[in-house]
Amino acid sequence: MDLTLLYRGPLASCDYDCPYCPFAKRRDSREQLRADRASLERFADWAAGQRGDRLSVLFTPWGEGLVRSWYRRTLVELSRLPHIRRVAIQTNLSCRTDWLADADPDTLALWCTYHPGQTPYDRFLAKCRDLADRSIRFSVGVVGLPEHLPEARRLRADLPAHVYLWINAAEGHVYDDAEAGRWTAIDPLFPYSRHPHTSAGLPCRTGESVVSVDGEGTVRRCHFVRAALGNLYDGSYRGALRPRPCPLAVCDCHIGYVHLETLPLYDVFAGGVLERIPAAPVVVP
Repeated sequence: MDLTLLYRGPLASCDYDCPYCPFAKRRDSREQLRADRASLERFADWAAGQRGDRLSVLFTPWGEGLVRSWYRRTLVELSRLPHIRRVAIQTNLSCRTDWLADADPDTLALWCTYHPGQTPYDRFLAKCRDLADRSIRFSVGVVGLPEHLPEARRLRADLPAHVYLWINAAEGHVYDDAEAGRWTAIDPLFPYSRHPHTSAGLPCRTGESVVSVDGEGTVRRCHFVRAALGNLYDGSYRGALRPRPCPLAVCDCHIGYVHLETLPLYDVFAGGVLERIPAAPVVVP
């Protein structure tokens, strides 16, 4: 079986405090961090043992995972397993990057976000260049708020040409055509993010070849549909995998709508769906 898993454990602490972030941040206690570590190690052990399947894994923590040693170690270990096609994580790239020397760069990838005001620009750019020097697959993104436009333009000019810079529409922000045009000039794929996608009743790969997993092993079709399909660790989820339409009115997050069969994004991001890297270079107008 070819299966993509979006894993989100209990980790919620982050070293950034972005005012536009929709996730509720907290300072995890030692007990909460131990619980997150145990949950991640259980998931990693399960993934390592599924040698009869072909797995792709994207870690989507509420907080920042790569400042925790157990996330870095898990990414390295999974990247070296032959049945893992891709292992990736969403990150603010605040962590050091030397640990990547132990990973398989053909399997590991990073989905990075630059948060102006949370880290010095030159520090973030230097880490991006280090990733490129290490031949690590990565994309970089910015939340499309008006105050971020100068930094996004600067970042597009300074990043290596082959690195895709994506722009996420800010939650609750309405873009008129002129503003949308400015963001599209940086990211030609921004129109996919500009508006929520009507999804009710439409075919989606989630629940069939893509699933969401939490720290307890509960399997759902995606992060945004709460109905459980079963549990990862007792195998009960497998019998529930099948084509099914989306039950929600709209889908407004890339990690959700990228899997809609009515959109061409599996072709656009062929080979790089999890890390948000297009198959062909995105030409900036």
